Amino acid sequence: MTGNELRKSFIDFFKTKEHKHFESASLIPDDKTLLLTVAGMVPFKPFFLGEKKAPYKRITTYQKCIRTNDLENVGVTPRHHTFFEMLGNFSFGDYFKKEAIEWSWEYITQILKLDPKRLYVSVYLTDDEAYDIWTKEIGVPEDHMVRLGDDDNWWAAGPIGSCGPCSEIYYDTMNMGENNEEINAKPGDEGNRFLEIWNLVFTEWNRLEDGSLVPLPEKNIDTGAGLERIASVVQNKVNNFETDIFSPITNEIKKVLQLNEDGLSTPVKIVADHLRASTFLIADGVLPSNEGRGYILKKLIRRAYGSGALENKEIFDNSETYLYKIVDTIIDNIKEAYPELEEKREYIKNIIKNEEDKFSRTLKIGTNILFEEIEEARKNNSNKLSSEVSFKLYDTYGFPFEFTKFIAENNNIEVSEDEFNIKLEEQVKRSQDSRNKTSDMIKDEFIDSFYKTHGKTQFLGYDSLKIYSKVLHIKEIENKMYEIIFEETPFYAESGGQVSDRGIITDKKEFTGEIINVVKKSDIFIHYFKLISGNIPNVGDELKLIVDEEFRRDTMKNHTATHLLHKALREVLGTTVEQAGSLVNNKGLRFDFSYYEAITPEQLRLIETKVNDAILANMPVYITYENINDAISKGAMALFSDKYGDIVRVVDISDYSIELCGGTHVKSTGAIGLFKILSEQGKASGVRRIEAITGKESLAYLYKLENTIDDISSKFKTSSGNVIEAINKSREEAKLQEQLIKELQRRLVTYEMSDLVNEAVEINGVKVLYKDFENKDIDELKSLIDIAKQKLKSCVVIFGSNNDKAIFVAGVTKDLTSKYHSGNIVKVAANFAGGNGGGRPDFAQAGGKEGKLTKDAINAAIEYIKGL
Repeated sequence: MTGNELRKSFIDFFKTKEHKHFESASLIPDDKTLLLTVAGMVPFKPFFLGEKKAPYKRITTYQKCIRTNDLENVGVTPRHHTFFEMLGNFSFGDYFKKEAIEWSWEYITQILKLDPKRLYVSVYLTDDEAYDIWTKEIGVPEDHMVRLGDDDNWWAAGPIGSCGPCSEIYYDTMNMGENNEEINAKPGDEGNRFLEIWNLVFTEWNRLEDGSLVPLPEKNIDTGAGLERIASVVQNKVNNFETDIFSPITNEIKKVLQLNEDGLSTPVKIVADHLRASTFLIADGVLPSNEGRGYILKKLIRRAYGSGALENKEIFDNSETYLYKIVDTIIDNIKEAYPELEEKREYIKNIIKNEEDKFSRTLKIGTNILFEEIEEARKNNSNKLSSEVSFKLYDTYGFPFEFTKFIAENNNIEVSEDEFNIKLEEQVKRSQDSRNKTSDMIKDEFIDSFYKTHGKTQFLGYDSLKIYSKVLHIKEIENKMYEIIFEETPFYAESGGQVSDRGIITDKKEFTGEIINVVKKSDIFIHYFKLISGNIPNVGDELKLIVDEEFRRDTMKNHTATHLLHKALREVLGTTVEQAGSLVNNKGLRFDFSYYEAITPEQLRLIETKVNDAILANMPVYITYENINDAISKGAMALFSDKYGDIVRVVDISDYSIELCGGTHVKSTGAIGLFKILSEQGKASGVRRIEAITGKESLAYLYKLENTIDDISSKFKTSSGNVIEAINKSREEAKLQEQLIKELQRRLVTYEMSDLVNEAVEINGVKVLYKDFENKDIDELKSLIDIAKQKLKSCVVIFGSNNDKAIFVAGVTKDLTSKYHSGNIVKVAANFAGGNGGGRPDFAQAGGKEGKLTKDAINAAIEYIKGL
């Protein structure tokens, strides 16, 4: 079976077992505790933790995942990857161990037709139930069974909470290692003989704070089977990179790099893995940056580029880009499973090309640093490069160690790979220590308990801004600041870029609280309020909740305008534009989007015009709830949708803009009023930002412009209609005045110099002229130098001026430059005044921070001259 056939066969098999197929979720998880989707079960965490009710009891998926904790092993071992796919079947309070075990065995032996004699199974030490199912019902021989402990066969959400035993299926690759040292190996041992291809997690216990285990009210199943590993077994390949999942990619890499090798080198495998991961990250909205997900993407692209450049030195020497050429093959090889890659093909290639272009220049910087360190080692009579240098180049500049080793050894300098690896292990350990402080399955115990008791908060704010609702929870979090949860609420909670509503809550007596923020955790709306008056209400009280109607109305205008802006951007700049973030409040909107060029004024005006045309058309805004597949098929853009919700909220602006969105919107575009762009600028590499206003804010902006124009007009004593002509006339007059001032300054300088040259003194038989001034600019000082050299014929000159900061100029006639150097003279003065500078032997200039030291600095320069 091919990789595509394996995916399909897995999904089809579990569909026959009444599982609902969900498409892969994004690599950017909804879970704020995770940077990336690291496992197939991540999208279902709220269901496993009891925070949300699963929409179906049985679900199956193939899920794209990324892990970077074993980055250094990628390309070295047969199995390590950053990007991988996890096949999974899940049960939420439905079937349990018996069915999960039976179906996994049925699929492996009957669909994949793997030889049962080469299959081994592990269970948890005390899990007799799973052991008996495997041996007595499935018929796995006891000599093919092993019991493993907590490290291998126990899953836990954290120190407390959901947990349970695991059972893993291994395939005997018959790889006994060198000298048959693995002949007596068993599953769980180090080595490559036994390959884990399937993991079944039986979530059945809740660990309490005292460490005791109590049964969960609902038992769950979470399974995972690595597609790449299963493909290697089915296709009888020793290495994952030899399967059809990778072979078209590695073949294209060798073609692009002009390699004639028969096998696969480590650099080629690194390029294949990292570039595949980068392609998916970019498709899911990640862009290269210096933090978070963006840093991971940046590191992957740069590590791939450096690895490939090692294989073809011309790429490095010429700073060529090449990775983007391989993206087409990656997409063509996997678009059957992930068709969304097709529409983003050019966008992905552009981002990768831009990043590798920048990194190719970084490599040049790293090389220069390396050569400086090599030269320094030689000066110290050393033939070895320190591990501090090799690791700094790797860690700070992204300079591959292989490059360091190649260049150093070609220059007869030793570099220790062992010492470098020690430094690397220290860094990895620090990273792991930091990572291990937080579980991948962090759980809010309060929210978990609250949800199980009360369920989700009913949001009524789409239709009502004033309701009565019962208090379910209230708690003081600081002085006169409280959190409160209601049974129902009209207050929108911050999400999808839209800020939360504001408003008040009150009772029938004297209590009033001001709602200042609302956040949503696992469908629970937590309101934060300041006490204004009266006594704090109690759980069970019924309060009146009143949303600030004006705040909501203005926010709605900006949110709908954001959808229009997104549409206009794609029309003007192209469909490669992708949203990269947004902020919508009552004052305006901020929209971040992917685009790799500065937007011209003409394009910006066209974008603004298109949005205003859509507003003037007064198009109705329709809100519907549809099946997600139907919504996507009719062109809806999924910006803030719940990937795993079958029914989604669709905001349709009369077929002009269709997006999946949970935010609040106006009923027709005419309600937005005027749309005005305030600014457009670069926010990060490949990301632009537009800030804009609508409604009364745009009207206030126009009033302010009018007042400004009127003020300018009055100052120029003209009407607003003639203000441009008056300004241009004033500018012409100012230019004439500037020319007159410069001519007067030139004459004044000449006049000053007539007397000043008489102040020249003789030092060591040479005429030296020096003086400090107040508030002369650099051009005046240069003119004085030129005139002094002309009048004195043979001389050394240094002038300075105190302009809050110090400026210095020095000049030496050509007959004296063999002994006196202007750059050295001016540098002495600048250093004395807290600055630096230099220049040619005959002329130099410099500056200093301390203007008050100008005179003393010049005297220091004179003392230097005396010593020559």
